[in-house]
Amino acid sequence: MDIHCHCRKVSIRLPGQPLKLNRCTCSICRRYGALWSYYPPESVLISGATDTYIWGDKMIAFHRCQCCGVLTHWMHIDGDIGDIGVNLQNSDPALLDGIAEYDGHMKAI
Repeated sequence: MDIHCHCRKVSIRLPGQPLKLNRCTCSICRRYGALWSYYPPESVLISGATDTYIWGDKMIAFHRCQCCGVLTHWMHIDGDIGDIGVNLQNSDPALLDGIAEYDGHMKAI
């Protein structure tokens, strides 16, 4: 599954359809309007130049396209820990039909 930012300068190749989606309710994700799915870093191929935004406890960096500014993903600052969050708002909505969506507390919506 391939997704990309608005101008297509950042693209992300995913290993397949997500099993579930998370509409995080934290202060930054609400503002971004992100719809996250999570993948092991080694299973995701990201290409294109991004800028980052790091705030709060400085544990994760939000990446956005340097050209169009669309939020594409987030990664842990340490790099080798945990999954990567990929913003599936950048995919074709038809590809997400029927996938369970959860709020920030992982309760079904």
